[in-house]
Amino acid sequence: MSDSNSAPNAGARPRRPVAAVPLVGAGLAGWLALGLLVAGGRRPTPPDAAVESAALGLPHALLVAFTVPTEAPVAFAVLAVVAAVAAHGRRWSVVAVAVVAPAVTITANTWLSKPLFDRWYDDHLAYPSGHTVVLVTTLTVVALATAGTARAVVIVAGAGLTAAAAVGMAGLGYHYVTDVAGGAAFAVAVTTGLMAVLHPTVTALVSGARSPRRPARGR
Repeated sequence: MSDSNSAPNAGARPRRPVAAVPLVGAGLAGWLALGLLVAGGRRPTPPDAAVESAALGLPHALLVAFTVPTEAPVAFAVLAVVAAVAAHGRRWSVVAVAVVAPAVTITANTWLSKPLFDRWYDDHLAYPSGHTVVLVTTLTVVALATAGTARAVVIVAGAGLTAAAAVGMAGLGYHYVTDVAGGAAFAVAVTTGLMAVLHPTVTALVSGARSPRRPARGR
């Protein structure tokens, strides 16, 4: 069953959509609020300083490992798998968002968000974190492409990966934790918005619709 042929079958269990508008709104609100808080700054906020202080006590190899999921080759490999599975199931809106979302979020973050807020870490614009945008865009695509328990697992695991990345980048001197939070909020908002445009119900699209349940005999 493809995106273009999505008429519901009689007896099929309806899939629960993601509340796209509140999610996009909350993400943009968080991105803007944090951005205004740190705009034009070059110094850490108290939470930034606390996380950085704690992270500096961790082994360097562990900090590096925490940042691996934020690397573009890793994220793009995951997105390629998602796109391939979606294409096999003829879920073209997922294929589209897996390709379009990282291009849009990375470009918009680099050329819009960073100059807009002008927050610096050493010699580079830092808010929102571009590596976080890469990671969370990927996680959001995977979450939107799944449903039920699988989606819950992706969300919980994604939150853990993002938190670990924040610690890793703080400890390695790449970003403040507020940069990571802003990048995550921005990526969730933009990716969810793109999926809502491409597929208005924003339901689980990779694995395909469940087979219709046959009605019990005698009913």
